[in-house]
Amino acid sequence: MDILLIILVLAVLVLNVIFLIKLKKEPKKEDNELEKIKQNFDGLKDSLNQSFNEMSKEVAKDMTGTLTRVDEKVASFNDQVKEIQTTQNNFSRILAGVKQYGGLSEFSLATLLQDLLPASQYIANAKMKPDETRDLVEFAVKLQNDVLCPIDSHWPIEKYKAVDEAFQNKDKEALVSARHELASAFRTKSKTVNQKYINPPVTCDFAIIFVPTEGLYAELVSYRDPKTKELLIEELRKKYKVTIAGPNTICAIIQSFHLGFTSLKIQKNATQIFNDLNTISTRFSKHFDNVFVLRKKLEEAMSVVDSFGKDARSIFRSLEHIKNKDDDDPDPSSPSPLGSYGQVDKRKVS
Repeated sequence: MDILLIILVLAVLVLNVIFLIKLKKEPKKEDNELEKIKQNFDGLKDSLNQSFNEMSKEVAKDMTGTLTRVDEKVASFNDQVKEIQTTQNNFSRILAGVKQYGGLSEFSLATLLQDLLPASQYIANAKMKPDETRDLVEFAVKLQNDVLCPIDSHWPIEKYKAVDEAFQNKDKEALVSARHELASAFRTKSKTVNQKYINPPVTCDFAIIFVPTEGLYAELVSYRDPKTKELLIEELRKKYKVTIAGPNTICAIIQSFHLGFTSLKIQKNATQIFNDLNTISTRFSKHFDNVFVLRKKLEEAMSVVDSFGKDARSIFRSLEHIKNKDDDDPDPSSPSPLGSYGQVDKRKVS
């Protein structure tokens, strides 16, 4: 806008110069015409001055409003930066120390267990060796026959920071030393977990150490002993019976536990169903045996009834013979009530 004003002023000056040059070259005219030209020039100058003043006021007003809004946005941005710095300082103060980092790691493990297992399937702060130590493992998952699997978390943040800083600075010697210190920390932790928490048959013969970040887990998985060239996780598994697990790995392990619990429940139900079917089959067998006994008893009863009918007919004939002894031609085949009583139909009992 300032450049535009300068251009307008220069244009006015150029016009004045041109006008004066023309006046010098042309012959002088009458005074009234010169006065008219001066009036026109003064009017043009006043108009330009008025337009310039109005434009300056509008430009100043717009610039003032724009600068005010910019100042407000800058102030708001500064306030947000201060809030972020305050939050970061508070977070750093909360996590200042090994115990605080350990608490955050334990909270992460607790959240995973709550999401993946029912509350009845794991125990928080469980004592694995009541008679030998007072130490409590952070969590213990219940396996088959209530055998416990101890799970403890570990996050040596200072040693992991040293590894990251050496890597960022491309300091190979410092990186080797930092990785060695980190591996030593997990060897010590694994030895402690083995001594305090693995207690068969109360627990299974292995334990799990949870690390809360995938970066730390990747560092531990890839580390090899410089002398033996053995992977750290294999060394800990063989020597201390400890398995290292990151967030994704612990999820896979817990899900496999959950599937095992479901399979065990199905197996128990299938066993119960098989036992019930076996009981029903035994009862049916006894029932059919009783049916055969009943059939035999019925056949014996029918045999007795037949024998009774034969005896009744014989008695009846004897009585008829006594009654009709004077008759010369008795009719033994004549029907009578007692004779008809002796006729019993034989039927098969099935």
